[in-house]
Amino acid sequence: MPEIIALLLFCAALVTCIACGASIIPALLAGVVIFLVHGRLTGHAFKPMIAKGLATMRAASIVVVTFVLIGILTTLWRAAGTVPFIVANATGLVRPHGVILLTFLLNCLMSLLTGSSFASAATMGVITMTLGTSMNIPPMLLGGAILSGIYFGDRCSPVSTSAQLVKTLTHTNIFDNIRLMLRTAAVPFALTCAIYAAMALCTHPSAKSVNIATLFSKVFDLHWVTVIPAAVLVVLAIARVDVRITMGASALSALPICLFVQHLGWSEIGRALLFGFHCADAQVAPLVDGGGIFSMVKVMLIVCISSSYSGIFQETGLLHDAHRLVSSMASRISVFGATLAASAVTGAIACNQTLSIMLTDQLCDHLESDEQRKAINLEDTAVVVAPLVPWSIASGVPLASVGAPTSSILMAVFLYLLPLTRLIDAAVRRK
Repeated sequence: MPEIIALLLFCAALVTCIACGASIIPALLAGVVIFLVHGRLTGHAFKPMIAKGLATMRAASIVVVTFVLIGILTTLWRAAGTVPFIVANATGLVRPHGVILLTFLLNCLMSLLTGSSFASAATMGVITMTLGTSMNIPPMLLGGAILSGIYFGDRCSPVSTSAQLVKTLTHTNIFDNIRLMLRTAAVPFALTCAIYAAMALCTHPSAKSVNIATLFSKVFDLHWVTVIPAAVLVVLAIARVDVRITMGASALSALPICLFVQHLGWSEIGRALLFGFHCADAQVAPLVDGGGIFSMVKVMLIVCISSSYSGIFQETGLLHDAHRLVSSMASRISVFGATLAASAVTGAIACNQTLSIMLTDQLCDHLESDEQRKAINLEDTAVVVAPLVPWSIASGVPLASVGAPTSSILMAVFLYLLPLTRLIDAAVRRK
């Protein structure tokens, strides 16, 4: 009973913050207090609980360096014209009768390069939505294709914060994880492409389009050298260089392009690195603004605060009853099935991808001794299930940024097919 009361109070704090439109960070801090008080009331001393919480927080804080690098990298890619160059050239591939499929593929590509679902939605997502709606494609279909695409890369990009978080939680190598993620995603990806291609039969697109290259060329010099930072990232990622070195090298390669191709001053670059890139042109700004170290502060706080729960739960045993329930489910429907069920519950409660991943890891950590399998189970459940929750920021922010309705979640085909194919595979293996 005390465990249920503590969890209900924590859920109430989360719901209150969400209902008020406030950050969930106060709710997470309230959760620390709630779980410490629960531990004290059940006979545990504050000192060991706090020590365990700080220990797991320090372990997770390693990811903070990566978050800072991502903030820097996404800023410099914008400022150097890397993102505008890719967007301007990629949009030339879009044809009316293949616009839904190409919307999915282009957002996959952008999210693989940036590792950020939100950044991809704010760039390629906005562009493909604009192109698609100008061709009379229903926004619901386009929004679903965008959501599928941005989380394809968010899941398996070497610069993805979710991939970095899973790597840290499971103590695995990110490139080994990516290799497994690509393997489990192969069939769902092919099926998703087929479904989006078939959707063209249900639409009546026109041949109108938007000249994005002209729009961007008013602000940026779209010289081919602007793609060098992306090329550096891809080459070093393929060579399996440490992701922090990879991002650092890509960021450094973008600096001279900012200075000598886009003609930005050091003061402008410095401000952009801290507060994000901001374009003076009102038409271009919504498409490229963003990035910056400060943009990652909220995510860093969420990760650090949430990670303290792990140590507190270990010390107090708060999740023992939940562990037994999940273990019982695993014996009936497979380890993956139990992990999927747990991720659905945590996604609905956490309202964000980061906390959902961490809570799912907490609930299912004991089910699998192999860290590699544990990592791929998290990637194929919590990472892609969180965006399917209508009230989660994982879907709310991208859909709002591209102007798509919430019903677009129903058309996010890849996010359904990935866990479904894994669940079928697990059932077949059990038989």
